[in-house]
Amino acid sequence: MDTNVVIIGAGPAGLAVGACLKQAGVDFVILEKASEVAPAWRRHYRRLHLHTVKSFSSLPFVPFPKSHPRYVPREKVVAYLDAYAERFGLKPRFGVTVKSIRREGERLLLETDAGPFNARKVVIATGNNAEPIRPSFPGIEAFKGKVLHSAAYTEAAPYVGKNVLVIGMGNTGAEIALDLAESGAKPVISVRKGVHIVPRQLFGIPIQMVGIASRPMPQALNDWMFPKILNLALGRLEKYGIVRPRQGILAQIDAGRIPVIDVGTVAAIKAGKITVAPDIARFSEDGAIFADGRAQKFDAVIFATGYRPGYDALLPAELRPEKSGVNARASALGVYLVGFYNPVTGLLREIGIEAKAVAKDIAGR
Repeated sequence: MDTNVVIIGAGPAGLAVGACLKQAGVDFVILEKASEVAPAWRRHYRRLHLHTVKSFSSLPFVPFPKSHPRYVPREKVVAYLDAYAERFGLKPRFGVTVKSIRREGERLLLETDAGPFNARKVVIATGNNAEPIRPSFPGIEAFKGKVLHSAAYTEAAPYVGKNVLVIGMGNTGAEIALDLAESGAKPVISVRKGVHIVPRQLFGIPIQMVGIASRPMPQALNDWMFPKILNLALGRLEKYGIVRPRQGILAQIDAGRIPVIDVGTVAAIKAGKITVAPDIARFSEDGAIFADGRAQKFDAVIFATGYRPGYDALLPAELRPEKSGVNARASALGVYLVGFYNPVTGLLREIGIEAKAVAKDIAGR
């Protein structure tokens, strides 16, 4: 099939690019390996809400409804994305997996399980959460309890009254541990490295808006100022086993590590409802032995150890634009990444900015 642009992925990024191209009068096709739009949002754990405010989290041209709460819950995000696709007449080709992309002359050839697609430009919008990462630990094969990645976690009900080890304290691990604690489970979070934690609202102001306002400030000033402010807002967390990294928040964000946006986990840790443990030395049949030598029994282990984008296998090095959005290399290659930069100012906000810029760049060429 010949087309002007192929968009890979029908999540928020793919839909946003499609809407912007539609407005620009550029023909395109969206390929999605799942059977519906926004598959990642549909499988997220049920208690999930946006960590960013709705006014800075909508896709181009369509704000969230005024009736929605400030922090939109998962099911309303899914409904919004369904309505967004319908509003712009976006009809992805579902059940199509892209296997490889290569250049043939002035065009790009995509090999898929539904046959080849020939395009002038390609937008990869498959998201950062394409492939779950599950590190190996000594003895994990011998552990007789339930083992799963956070991608398979939906709710706390199966774990009520049980000891659950959550490996990793990113945003997902922190919120799953909170979900477990609030539902009557006994969670322990294993934290291997230091972690930056920020409140969802800093003295009543959404942290996203604080991030937007502080971004133009010199990094050294941010690195000096934020630890002091966060100590006032959250208290000193070292005594609970949470150590702040030496590297500042902005430097970590630039390296792709987003701070934990606290929605109640810190209070649960202080109240003793969630325990923080160090790295895991090894597993036994009925539990884990931590780096400090202590051992504990667990009924289940949840790997909240993140994801990888997963587009490396289909995109050869010579066609990789290397960073998300519009840049000289992406424009020259005709291959764009959208939705792979996740700043503290909000992934959905960044997706909207990138989608408009990419559509404009494509339309102008």
